[in-house]
Amino acid sequence: MQGQANHFTRYAPEHIEYGVNRYQNETRRLYGVLDKHLSDTKADYLVGGKCTIADIAHWGWVSAAGWAGIQIEDFPALKAWEERMWARQAVQKGAGIPDPYKMKELLADKEKMDKHAAQSRAWVQQGMKEDAEKNKARSQK
Repeated sequence: MQGQANHFTRYAPEHIEYGVNRYQNETRRLYGVLDKHLSDTKADYLVGGKCTIADIAHWGWVSAAGWAGIQIEDFPALKAWEERMWARQAVQKGAGIPDPYKMKELLADKEKMDKHAAQSRAWVQQGMKEDAEKNKARSQK
């Protein structure tokens, strides 16, 4: 859901309000499930008292909530979990592979975020155009 929220919020060639709302709202709903779970269980991590693959799999998405237009502050337990995860040296080390992790820096600077979004949008749209051309050529064979 968040991948689609990212697409309609940042990469689509035109603003499609329905797509933005649909996927941002579903992402918020899922964040609400995680937030409630963390709040109810009072656990430090998604599956209890230790960091597991579930935390690692979710962290990248949650840490980029703002990229999809989601305010992580609306989910206090999830925000605290994301900060706990980011405080782990191994998460910071892993996030820097293969390139330095810059999402937090981007989200803190609207001008940088908008510039990066424009570059990313052009890259995504070019890739989609190339894929469409390849698929068309295949279907004509």
